[in-house]
Amino acid sequence: MSESWLSRLHRGLSRSSGGLVAAVAGALTRRRLDKAAVAELEDVLIAADLGPKVAARLAGVLAGTRLDKDVTEEEVRAVLADEIAKILEPSAKPLRADPARRPHVILVCGVNGSGKTTTIGKLARQFKDEGRRVMIAAGDTFRAAAIEQLQVWGERADVPVVVSQPGGDAAALAYTALERAKADGADILLIDTAGRLHNKSDLMAELQKIIRVLKKLDAAAPHDCVLVMDATIGQNAIQQAATFREMANITGLVLTKLDGSAKGGVLVALAEAFALPVHAVGVGEGIDDLRPFAARDFARSLMGLAG
Repeated sequence: MSESWLSRLHRGLSRSSGGLVAAVAGALTRRRLDKAAVAELEDVLIAADLGPKVAARLAGVLAGTRLDKDVTEEEVRAVLADEIAKILEPSAKPLRADPARRPHVILVCGVNGSGKTTTIGKLARQFKDEGRRVMIAAGDTFRAAAIEQLQVWGERADVPVVVSQPGGDAAALAYTALERAKADGADILLIDTAGRLHNKSDLMAELQKIIRVLKKLDAAAPHDCVLVMDATIGQNAIQQAATFREMANITGLVLTKLDGSAKGGVLVALAEAFALPVHAVGVGEGIDDLRPFAARDFARSLMGLAG
């Protein structure tokens, strides 16, 4: 019998939850929750990459509801999980294509190494399995490996991939892909983009050019601009998200590699800081290891609690 998604999520977040569980236990050396324990728990939450603002909010809830009361470690983790779920719930929005738009254009951004290209391949496969007609544009023209990787995913999912020569004009490729997607009656067009943040001005100019040329064919395109981020970068994700928001109108987030990180708490900080939809999270390399984000499941897994 195959492992359930909730079990995979729980296992994938074990590096993040293991540290949190141990740290919460360490802070609760006494059964009674006093002010010193609340302050220590706040430090624990900051260290777990939830960010100072979220940590202060969670500590405030504990102080307001449990101060000077006898508590168990699991009770404290359950309170924290419930509050984290409340923060995350407004952000839990799957990436859905608008059937009124053909094609629904999804521009995908992210630094190299974030899992962006793999995420596009997985999304293409999932949309195709839903019965959608999907097309991919290999718009990261600076990396031959990204083009080849998308071609492999295209073959796997039986989805056409529009490519150019490495080093070609990404905007021209995006324009050609949208023309072809319209002509072929595609439901969804996923466009990969470069992610060279070390040369921010060039990347910004390229993204803005892609968006301009897409609008020549569809004034509303791109209909979604999704930022893919690697969970292992922790609090650096906040600055990365802010930088990409300067460059493009980011409409949602995907967080990958949660299984390789002890910094999964940063997703909570991202949701609080930007109030952007979190479309999906990834906890592995397989096609089924990228799934729509569920706030309560994530919060309880992060706190080492069963579903």
